[in-house]
Amino acid sequence: MRRPLLHLLASGILATITGLAVVPVEALTATTDATSHQHLYSNLALAQNSNEETGVRFYKQASPAVVAIEYTITEGKVSGSGFIVTPDGLVITNAHVAQDAPPIVTVILADGSKLPADVIGFDKKGRDLAALKIRNQKHLPTIPLARSNSVQVGQRVFAIGNPFGVYPNTFTSGIVSRLDLQHGRFQHDAAINPGNSGGPLLNSHAEVIGVNYRGYGKTNTGVNFAIALDWLKPFITAVIKGDDNLVLSPQERHRDVSAQQLSIDGKPISDSLGKGDNLFSNNRYYKVYLFEGKAGQEVTIEMKSQQFNTALDLIAPDGTEMAYNDGVSPTDFNSRIVATLPKDGTYQLTASTFEAGESGTYTLSAVTTPNN
Repeated sequence: MRRPLLHLLASGILATITGLAVVPVEALTATTDATSHQHLYSNLALAQNSNEETGVRFYKQASPAVVAIEYTITEGKVSGSGFIVTPDGLVITNAHVAQDAPPIVTVILADGSKLPADVIGFDKKGRDLAALKIRNQKHLPTIPLARSNSVQVGQRVFAIGNPFGVYPNTFTSGIVSRLDLQHGRFQHDAAINPGNSGGPLLNSHAEVIGVNYRGYGKTNTGVNFAIALDWLKPFITAVIKGDDNLVLSPQERHRDVSAQQLSIDGKPISDSLGKGDNLFSNNRYYKVYLFEGKAGQEVTIEMKSQQFNTALDLIAPDGTEMAYNDGVSPTDFNSRIVATLPKDGTYQLTASTFEAGESGTYTLSAVTTPNN
């Protein structure tokens, strides 16, 4: 009696197993792939929606405190960007935005309101920072500063500014491409253009992590620079406290003699760097030189020393960094820049030591290429 039952049970189990075995593997795979793809697309959509919501939310939060800065000089209108850091109207921007400004400039808020602002100070160490004060305000929107040393390569960043002076509160995004702590800056690829200078670079919490100040080329190339917080925070504190040791008034800046004149095709300058000279925040000595150039002129600039590694940084009249070079060879400390000048105007050259604490003598020269 039991044998037939066992036989029937065994046959049933075998039939079931056989039935399972002949289910096409492709069908199972197709079902699994379809489910996986559905989950993948769903996750991507959620991530995209989350990123969009974050961008929309913090643009609404930060943009009211971003301003356009305008004034007129003989050559025409000057425009730039800035951002409000105190409710009573302290605005941070670049020195090169405000350097030719009259005592009072126009600040345009996100809602289109135009308010007068006084130019109140520049960074005394020669960094590209300036401060304005909007008149008679108490409850303006502000942007908070991020924690120091919080910037990392690869993190998302967002820029808000006034590109070309005609597109206020333009919002762009990118990532931190490179840290350059020796020069108090970092590189990023969020799109910025002329007119973005002085605007904030923000993290994903709508906090300021830097001040946009330079990009290579006349339009965005993806190689852009922002002044780091370890330079920005002390400047803001000094402005609020009225620290004359760190803040240069507009009147002092106009008669400041720390920037020396360099003549193209003139006699090379013999000079030295060391105790008593300007210091970057990382204790590298530097001096600033100015020279007049013409559009299309090709210039070769050389800094030579046998005592320390040299570094040269060339800035165009509009504040754009044109070239940087340092002498880091174990056998050759000299720096050399060859550049074709894009426009008529005053060019700024920063001559510095490459390492903290280095000092010594050097020569500096600028000559035109023959036939120019």
